[in-house]
Amino acid sequence: MSVEGSTKAVVMALAANMGIAVTKFVAFGLTGSSAMLAEGIHSVADSGNQGLLLLGGKRARRGATPEHPFGYGRERYIYAFLVSIVLFSMGGLFALYEAWHKLSDPHPITEWQWVPVVVLVVAIGMESFAMRTAIKESNAVRGKASWVEFVRRSKSPELPVILLEDAGALVGLVFALFGVGLTLITGNGVWDGLGTAAIGVLLVVIAIVLAVEMKSLLIGESATREHVREIESAIGGVDDINGIIHMRTLHIGPEELLVAAKIAVDAEDDAQRIARAIDTAEERVRAAVPIARMIYLEPDLLREERSEPSAAADPA
Repeated sequence: MSVEGSTKAVVMALAANMGIAVTKFVAFGLTGSSAMLAEGIHSVADSGNQGLLLLGGKRARRGATPEHPFGYGRERYIYAFLVSIVLFSMGGLFALYEAWHKLSDPHPITEWQWVPVVVLVVAIGMESFAMRTAIKESNAVRGKASWVEFVRRSKSPELPVILLEDAGALVGLVFALFGVGLTLITGNGVWDGLGTAAIGVLLVVIAIVLAVEMKSLLIGESATREHVREIESAIGGVDDINGIIHMRTLHIGPEELLVAAKIAVDAEDDAQRIARAIDTAEERVRAAVPIARMIYLEPDLLREERSEPSAAADPA
C-alpha cells in the first residue's frame, strides 16, 4: 500500500475535522444542542486520531536496533489501536453520556435555530470531500476486494481507519441533522437527545470494529493468499529445490514481510550448490513480493513423516 496515499488521506481528514470541530462548538455555544456538542467532541477525537496515525507513521520509519532487530514497523498498528480507544471513550461514551443528560432534561432549541442546520450541512460537504480522498486512495490499492474485505485484510492501518472514521462521521452528521431538525420542527428536545444517542452507539460500534482488526495485526498476521502463492511459486521454480516442506510468513510491518521456510534438497547436493539455490530462491521471492524484506530458508531432506503443510494465508 502506498505510504504517500495513506498520509494524504490522513492529512486531508485532519484538516477537515479541525475546521468542522470549530464550527460545531460555535453552534453548540449559540444553541445548546447536545447533538452539536457530541459532534464537536467527535471531530476533536477524530483530529486527535489522525494526529496519532501521523505520529505512528513517523515513528515506524526508524531503523532497526539491536533491541529491535526487525525495526519498528508495528508501531503503526499500536497507534491505530490507540485510535480505537480514543474513539470509544472520547467519542462514543461521551456522546452516550450527553444523550442521557439531554434525555433526562430535554429542552428545545430556541436561539439561533438556523445555525446548527447550516453547520451540519457544511460539515457534511467537508466530510464528503475528505471521504472522497480516502476512497480514491483506497481504490488505488484494494484491487477487486470488496470494502469489507479491504478493511479486514489490509495490512496497512491508516486507510481502513480513515475510511471507517469518515463513514462514521458522515452517518453521525446525518443523525445529528435528524435530531436537530426534528427538535426544531416539534419543539421537543428529546429528538436532539435521541440523535446524540445514535451518534454514541455508532462511534462505539466503529471503535470495537477497529479494535478487533488492529488487535489481529498486533498479534501478527501472515501474508495474503496471493503473496503466499507467489512466494511458493518463486521458491518452487528453482532447479535444485525439490519443494517446500513447510513455510511461515509474518507481517512485521505493513510493508515488511518475514518469510521462513524449510526447503527440500537432494542428499547428494554439495553445500555450494545448495547455497546457490537458496540465493536464487531469495532473489526470486524478492522480485515476486518486494515487501519480503527478511527471508530465511533452511535446507533439509524431504521425508514424508515430517512434512508439514505450508502456512495458510491470512484467513480473514
